[in-house]
Amino acid sequence: MQLKSTRNKAPEVNFTQALFTGLAPDGGLYHPLEVKNLSSLFYSWDKNTAFLQIADSLSQIFLHTELTNKVITKIVNRAFNFKPEVRALDENISLLELFHGPSCAFKDFGACFLASFMEEVLTEENKHAVILVATSGDTGSAVAKAFYAKNNIDVVILFPRGRVSFLQEKQLTTLGGNVHALEVEGSFDDCQRMVKEAFQDDKLKGSLNLTSANSINIGRLFPQSFYYVYAYTQVKEKLEGDLIFCVPSGNFGNLTAGVYAWCWGLPVDKFIAATNINDIVPEYLASKEYKPKASLHTLSNAMDVGNPSNFERLQEIFGYKHKAMAAMIHGEVVTDKETLQVIADVYRQKKLFIDPHTAVGYLAAKRMLADQAKRPVHIVTLSTAHAAKFREIVKQATGNEPELPASLKQALNLPKKSTAITNDTKELADFLLHTFL
Repeated sequence: MQLKSTRNKAPEVNFTQALFTGLAPDGGLYHPLEVKNLSSLFYSWDKNTAFLQIADSLSQIFLHTELTNKVITKIVNRAFNFKPEVRALDENISLLELFHGPSCAFKDFGACFLASFMEEVLTEENKHAVILVATSGDTGSAVAKAFYAKNNIDVVILFPRGRVSFLQEKQLTTLGGNVHALEVEGSFDDCQRMVKEAFQDDKLKGSLNLTSANSINIGRLFPQSFYYVYAYTQVKEKLEGDLIFCVPSGNFGNLTAGVYAWCWGLPVDKFIAATNINDIVPEYLASKEYKPKASLHTLSNAMDVGNPSNFERLQEIFGYKHKAMAAMIHGEVVTDKETLQVIADVYRQKKLFIDPHTAVGYLAAKRMLADQAKRPVHIVTLSTAHAAKFREIVKQATGNEPELPASLKQALNLPKKSTAITNDTKELADFLLHTFL
């Protein structure tokens, strides 16, 4: 897999190089040069095809020039001791449950693949790396869980003080060891800016082997494409018309991963970008104007992003043509009030707890169905986090609390281990140099 920067001012690299570089030297994001047509392979798979088989097959196709088949299979098997589940919710809507991994969120797929891949390469080369990541909630807990106790790797997680849920904070601040949590006085956008500026700091780059586990890293997005393919295999037998994926979206890495799968031949007719009131991309799709702004705090906090990094990749995919992107991606905006109502309705009608992000996606899917009238459509809505990660919000909506999975219970009584810093990148740089040099 050869990749180039979205800004076209950096040398082309392979997947391994891109994974360890994170952000391209010109400030752009790495993006695949080649578009493979895998449609015949996708059509050959059915509901009996295991997720591990899909993950291994796609990894072999794209990475065989960099690693042996045996090593690729080892990485995949070590990364995925969990899998997605597809749940039929309505006649025309299924949920793609992505919360069955160690941190109970979709980001486990990308983080665990990244951690397994990095540990394998670093051990082979006897090198050390520092993973620098910003989180609005789920990324931090997924990365913390995935990289904890991995050989030759330290992880530094920046999170906005008071803007992640209680359980999210517990998951990313209680491990310690090689996981270092930095509590930033500011927003997620501040955290993301600080990470990007750190990667462009010559002193840091010259002193530390820095890389990222945010969705700016192509190593996060590539494995997330696997579950779009898996979802297709699970619903293809009942498809009578269009297949639509509805993606709760914040930094737009998850949606971009799905668009990559579509580029490779997955028969998707449309994507729905479902956001909360941080509606920068839906506004662009409707008006042709991209206007980043300060993020607003909402109940679906992992989507509180005012300047989505992966919009740059989407522009590259669609040739910087608004018409092409708008033809494939439809934007929907859901308020906090509507989010609470959806959580309540789904619990009352189906006795199912859903988290705020899934609620945003489900309402967006319902709206799309209403617009399609009698046209045959099946919508797969990505269910991105376990409802128990947002117990307070779910209880506010339903009057009941979902039971905590075992992996979440473990973190509750552990002491918090974090360092408070301002939103000044110099303070981050000082921490990195003092800690790792």
